[in-house]
Amino acid sequence: MPRSKVLALLSLATLSAVAFAQNTVSARPGTLNYVEGQASIEGRQLTSGSNSNTSLQSGETLSTSNGKAEVLLTPGIFLRVGANSTVKMVSPNLTQTEIRLEQGRANVEVDQIYQQNRILIDLPNGQTQIMKKGLYAFDAGNSSVSVFDGQANVYPGSDLQADVKPIEVKGSRQLILTGDAEKPQRFNKDQAQDDLYKWGSLRSQYLGEANLSLASEYAGSSGFYPGWYWAGGPYGYTWLPGNGLFRNPYGYGFYSPYYVYGGGPIYGYGRGFYGYRGGYYGYRGGYVGGYRGGGVGGFRGGAVGGSVRGGGGRR
Repeated sequence: MPRSKVLALLSLATLSAVAFAQNTVSARPGTLNYVEGQASIEGRQLTSGSNSNTSLQSGETLSTSNGKAEVLLTPGIFLRVGANSTVKMVSPNLTQTEIRLEQGRANVEVDQIYQQNRILIDLPNGQTQIMKKGLYAFDAGNSSVSVFDGQANVYPGSDLQADVKPIEVKGSRQLILTGDAEKPQRFNKDQAQDDLYKWGSLRSQYLGEANLSLASEYAGSSGFYPGWYWAGGPYGYTWLPGNGLFRNPYGYGFYSPYYVYGGGPIYGYGRGFYGYRGGYYGYRGGYVGGYRGGGVGGFRGGAVGGSVRGGGGRR
């Protein structure tokens, strides 16, 4: 089957909710991506759903009551704010992006981070610099930092001085800053999967589906540049990396159009190991699983023959 038809099938598999061939919209750190329930910026109530024109400016505060919010940081990094929580934007710069969690809980999903990025999360009793890809949970109530996957440098103390030695916190470790804060302790990642974690996992799945559609549309296009891309509908912005495949901490993939165009395997969202709902698209002869997976034939179940050669630190 011609490559164009294979890519069209991949696009259909994302429920057709993503608008076709939409261009990049300017999205800077602090851009509000999605709101569920009740949330406000500086007292201004926000509309539930995806957003494209609202940003958290330096010094502004985002508050939730019975709701949640998703905020874009640098490309590939998502801040998700839980219910009854307050975050303040300290610095929305690309090289130094700093958020202060004043109340409640927030999670940060990091799918790509460069050496030049300084991603800082302030708590009442310390500051965290995120060092690697992964998933990080923060609680202002006890000033805790929980690293599901990745690595963070945590600087204890409310007085943020440059001479404070950081405490390294790796995956499956938690540091509580209200105590002596000397050594991270292991925590059970399964038991720590609270409502915010599950909401973040669902948002991540939606964004991965939108990415797959847009990456397919831009595959082979000379007008593609990596960054945030507006998908609309229930998605908001999704992330298209410059090259390769990035698996996020929840297990979903973010694909570069160059990767899709080169015939890289498309790993699953949902059932099965490969393909959107179970299938495989390979460079030298795999197949693209149908939308519902399995069988032979069209959109609700089939395999389509492969199209290429065969079937640091502180402020």
